[in-house]
Amino acid sequence: MVKRKLSSTIDLIKYPITTPKTLLLLENNQYTFMVDPKLNKFNIKKSIEFLFNVKVIKVNSCNLPKKKRRVGRFTGVRPRYKKVIVKLAKNDKIELFSNS
Repeated sequence: MVKRKLSSTIDLIKYPITTPKTLLLLENNQYTFMVDPKLNKFNIKKSIEFLFNVKVIKVNSCNLPKKKRRVGRFTGVRPRYKKVIVKLAKNDKIELFSNS
């Protein structure tokens, strides 16, 4: 197992996912992020806790399938990401949307 520095794992969290299904998960205090597939659950938990100053209870992750893309006669695959659902403690919250 490779140990990573916390500063390098923060860069590997790409962006939060905001779809109608993930917005329903916000009511249960669960947030969905796209992360680099190299990260494991422990590194994801530590970096989310450091970034947003919250307490993470549970981390669920799944590797998304490869998607083929074609440009002219050349075929390739899109960059790989891992989808992560993070459950927070009851009194914690992440502000994804600005109030202004």
